[in-house]
Amino acid sequence: MIDFADTQKTLSEEITLSGIGLFSGKKVSLTLCPSDADSRIVFQREDLPGKPKIRACLNNVTDSIRCTSLGGKMGVQMVEHLLSALYAYGIDNILIKVNGPEIVCGDGSALIFIDAIEKAKIQELNAKKTTYKLSSPQFFQDKDITMVALPSDHLQISYVLHYPAVEVLRSRYCYFQIDGKKYKEEIAACRTFSTYEDVKPLLDKGIIKGGDLDNAIVIKDGQVMNPKGLRYGDEMVRHKVLDLVGDFSLMEKNFKAHIIAIRSGHAANIVFAKKLYEHFTMERE
Repeated sequence: MIDFADTQKTLSEEITLSGIGLFSGKKVSLTLCPSDADSRIVFQREDLPGKPKIRACLNNVTDSIRCTSLGGKMGVQMVEHLLSALYAYGIDNILIKVNGPEIVCGDGSALIFIDAIEKAKIQELNAKKTTYKLSSPQFFQDKDITMVALPSDHLQISYVLHYPAVEVLRSRYCYFQIDGKKYKEEIAACRTFSTYEDVKPLLDKGIIKGGDLDNAIVIKDGQVMNPKGLRYGDEMVRHKVLDLVGDFSLMEKNFKAHIIAIRSGHAANIVFAKKLYEHFTMERE
């Protein structure tokens, strides 16, 4: 089912953000620029010859192991937190000028992007937005990962996090109906996380040069290492919802469904998003 009730949106003015890149450890910056209706979300590598553009869509995903990356060597890494904030605020069209291969990580959450969106303000465009409503259940499973999409009148996400070997990550569950207000209050501030055992080899090998306790939650011996602790008792599972919204935004479709995800990460999110994209496309045809 398709609805054209809402209008497309962009930003009212440009705004620039800067900070450290999680992987490079170098200072990076990006500028969010207003864009016309139907131009979609596009990244532009300002630092490369010809300033190549990479559209934020599933076909351009080139890696989804530790983060979601678009466009390969000519593209950008770690786009999911920014895309998550844009989708939650209903922004369909924007040009994102980037001066390097990755997005600024901020504090490991989406707060830096929410603040930028609110400062630049949202602009409605004179064009209708297409919203897809799921008509039948969809399902994906791979070993201990399960994802289900059920028909709904809203975008809802239920997530189950389960790392049985780590007490603080064991059997955590959350549910949210996604809208801009709820996203800002309950999801945007939730930071990326890792166990010390998982992240230390990456730090030792120089794969993550900009990671520290200011931009990620780190858990060692079952305890949170960050001096100020967690922002929510279930902050880690909420961050999984943040990631899922960003990954699913790559369908480039505003949609309504109840997504139930058990232990999914970026790779599974992308696989299931492609399945839903095909389903919505076939329905429209």
